[in-house]
Amino acid sequence: MRAPPWLDSGTLGRDLVLAGASLAGGLVLHALGWQPQVRPDGNVPSALFLPPLVAVCVAVGLRRVAPRASLAVGTGALVVDTALGSSLGTVLVYTQVLYDACVYGPPRLWRWLLRITVALSLVGVVVGVLAYGQWRGAALGVLVVLAGLLPVLTGISVRQYRDQAAAERARAEQTARLVELDRRQAVSAERARMARELHDVVANHLSAVAIHATAVLSVPGLDSGQVESALRVIRESSVQGLAEMRQMIEVLREPGTNADPATPEVVTARLAEADGLVDRARAAGLAVRVRTDGTPGALPVGVDLAAYRIVQESLTNALKHGTGEAELTIAYRPAEVVLTVENPVRRGGAGLPGAGAGLIGMRERATLLAGRFTAGPHDGRWQVRAALPTGEVG
Repeated sequence: MRAPPWLDSGTLGRDLVLAGASLAGGLVLHALGWQPQVRPDGNVPSALFLPPLVAVCVAVGLRRVAPRASLAVGTGALVVDTALGSSLGTVLVYTQVLYDACVYGPPRLWRWLLRITVALSLVGVVVGVLAYGQWRGAALGVLVVLAGLLPVLTGISVRQYRDQAAAERARAEQTARLVELDRRQAVSAERARMARELHDVVANHLSAVAIHATAVLSVPGLDSGQVESALRVIRESSVQGLAEMRQMIEVLREPGTNADPATPEVVTARLAEADGLVDRARAAGLAVRVRTDGTPGALPVGVDLAAYRIVQESLTNALKHGTGEAELTIAYRPAEVVLTVENPVRRGGAGLPGAGAGLIGMRERATLLAGRFTAGPHDGRWQVRAALPTGEVG
């Protein structure tokens, strides 16, 4: 059967039950006449031993709520009982008071109790030897050790074990909180990465589609060739966007979930494929001049993808907000690759609306690679410049 909740460990009810059991045991010893006394004195009524016994049992009941008061009350009761002749029940209950003071009291209390009980044990040995005139008198010190020092040492051992267990629990809780924080940060970082990829994959192609669809709808009198050209650009942009979307979905899927074995592996976009971006931008109506400085070389995967996406987003912004021309410069340097896209800004701010997510995404890509990114007016033109470190030292 399960004990009632008020008897659970650490409750006042349990302390009171222990105090009552101690009192009952002491009364049994008193009723049996077991009153060994250091100084036998037949003139001392046995009833006088009951108040110290009750007082030391009250001290047991106060062991958690007031450890210092419990020790003071128990010690006072023991002094009175010893002056009367020292009863066995009171001494036994007082050992519990010493143990509880070491377990539940402040650290300073058990340190003082250890010093005092060690000193009293040595004094008991000396007094016993001097009183009896032989080494057998050292047994008095042994009694002090059993009734005083041993409960203190036991309480200290339990106290240290409990403190160590509490420290381990706190360390485990802190570790769990750090793990949860790392998990949340990882989820946030992954969501931000997915948002950047989704924007770059979808928004750029949809911008080209929107521009040409707007042109077809807003310009009257287009001949069939112009309409066909616009529709061809819309189709190419849509197909390319769908292809990149499939690649992104394949990346997000867990390994082994691809049901079509004929589906090719996902190829990460690379800066070397920037010619395709330029061709699509030109087909969409943006006159792009490309200039390459230095010797193209292999780039780290992260740098390669970030450079490709930055060029893609910059050309899309030039198409949306520019006057129809842009200049792309790719500079390969010993320790970094520098991308620069410049275009005139359309007067009056006309163009397709945007939320500014493109600039945020480009800046985040450069920051994650410990690179540099700037975007803003420069000599009357809009300039996007990104320097991405390659990890090489020239």
